[in-house]
Amino acid sequence: MAGKWKKKSSVPVGTLALFFVAVALLLCGSVGSAQAALTYFSETYTTRVQTHNIGVTLLENGNKIAWRDYQKERAEGIWNETQNPVETRLLQHLVPEGENFLMGKGYGEELAVENTGTIDEYVRVNIYRYWVKVGENGEETKVRDLDPSLIGLRLVNGEEWLLDESASTKERLVLYYRDILPVGQKTPLFSDLLTVNGETLAKVTQTKTVENGYTTITTEYDYDGVEFRLEVEANAVQTHNGEDAIWSAWGRRVSVDSNGRLSLN
Repeated sequence: MAGKWKKKSSVPVGTLALFFVAVALLLCGSVGSAQAALTYFSETYTTRVQTHNIGVTLLENGNKIAWRDYQKERAEGIWNETQNPVETRLLQHLVPEGENFLMGKGYGEELAVENTGTIDEYVRVNIYRYWVKVGENGEETKVRDLDPSLIGLRLVNGEEWLLDESASTKERLVLYYRDILPVGQKTPLFSDLLTVNGETLAKVTQTKTVENGYTTITTEYDYDGVEFRLEVEANAVQTHNGEDAIWSAWGRRVSVDSNGRLSLN
């Protein structure tokens, strides 16, 4: 597949591997919720609503990538959040130095969540994957007729991370950590490998034209000139009145047993 390759931070990842990160806060009603997001478009919201020092951090291969922690150091409280530039956060070491990103090859992408607040919490993760074309002015247009499932993030620990099939699509996967995440603790991994399916190199569209008795067949690679996007958001809500907190913040009905374990209704 002919492609236009770029280099980000000296790593030749290519146009099919440009990633960005940011941090956002999600608050619904009076229920506190924090979000650390690996995403290039989310804005950062602040609020004076008391959230009892909730905090969440997204981990990539053991490193803290994005975080948002509430700190009640003043009466109105402040937020400690990711400050390093977007382009220096995620997947900086995905491809070994001197190598190019290869379709069909698996790259280690171990993702987990850490409770960096001062109260226990429930955790949800949203994973988004899709294809875009980037114009000369840098404007991105989502390509909706290309298959997002070819952007493969291998999910692991399915007994501990519940896949919400009712909310998931080819483009979006929604996971809930089934147990309470205590202060200072990390979840098990929810992914361990990133692979862009090599089938992208074989997806073609052929057009036949007949002129003066001659038939011309034009072959175009469907994924030529596109880039893929992978976004991961880690959200947390308080455990107090957990069923109502999750419904208020995330709009999802769940059941919580006597041990604080979630099940999806």
